[in-house]
Amino acid sequence: MPAEARNVLALTGGVGGAKLALGLADCLAPEALHLVANTGDDFEHLGLHISPDIDTLIYTLAGLSNPQQGWGLDGETFHALEALGRLGGETWFRLGDRDLATHLWRSCQLAAGQTLQEVTAALARSLGVAQQVYPMCNEAVRTNVHCEGRVLPFQRYFVGERCAPPVSGFAFDGIERAAPVPALRQLLDRGAFAQVVICPSNPFVSIDPILQVPGLWQALREQPAPVTLVSPIVAGAALKGPAAKMMAELGVPASATGVAQHYARRYPGLLDHFVIDHSDGTLAADIAALGMQAAVTSTVMTTREHKRALAQFVLRLVESER
Repeated sequence: MPAEARNVLALTGGVGGAKLALGLADCLAPEALHLVANTGDDFEHLGLHISPDIDTLIYTLAGLSNPQQGWGLDGETFHALEALGRLGGETWFRLGDRDLATHLWRSCQLAAGQTLQEVTAALARSLGVAQQVYPMCNEAVRTNVHCEGRVLPFQRYFVGERCAPPVSGFAFDGIERAAPVPALRQLLDRGAFAQVVICPSNPFVSIDPILQVPGLWQALREQPAPVTLVSPIVAGAALKGPAAKMMAELGVPASATGVAQHYARRYPGLLDHFVIDHSDGTLAADIAALGMQAAVTSTVMTTREHKRALAQFVLRLVESER
């Protein structure tokens, strides 16, 4: 096996994805960890290009994120937003002062002709992140949420309406024109990964947009590298975000089994290992019946040590097979 084949690829979105990404970063050499962030959450706001999942991932890896929220910058201030409110501007999406600098810089670089892949790599380097961070694609893909006869842009649903409207489905505008970023495509073509990890992120709005970039999930399935997914649902609840609520509204069992069924139906043959929490241990047989090897451990990541321990468990699943 060539040296580069020891690399690990992780698909991430939201706070749960960033948590496990940090654990993986603690366990792997920086050059061995490659992270793909969902960009379906991206949107244009106040004339700026906002990439929430990319920023959550990079801020977390850089040790800059707000530890209580899991997103945004620690010690952030909101003077610009307050001034904007006094002028009658939109303040529903809370942009902190230092976070605003990130969006200003990104928007300027994109306007100057750089790709989102290039801008993301430069942002990570400037904040001291040595791991390889990629957007899922360079093209604009926007998640729309179908709910109550309306179609809401994701951030309007998620932040503006606080996930309150019942959902009936999702669409990824622009996905048919997207392609995996060139750096990732080249690594996949070389079979450069020893393992692919799908972090405990919302399956519908964090991971589906990544996997539905044309050709990507099939390329992952065809890799020799095993694919391991960590369930974002623990004991029938999402530890962060609206995944369990969405599942119930879509008629999908709000359980680890429901998550496994979603992936088995939408991406047949993709998953080799499915990691669940001890509290869901009784579901292991149901998950195995879907063609995945169920593995049971503690998946709740409330401390840095928990993140590292879960990452070690996930990595050892594949190491034990060699």
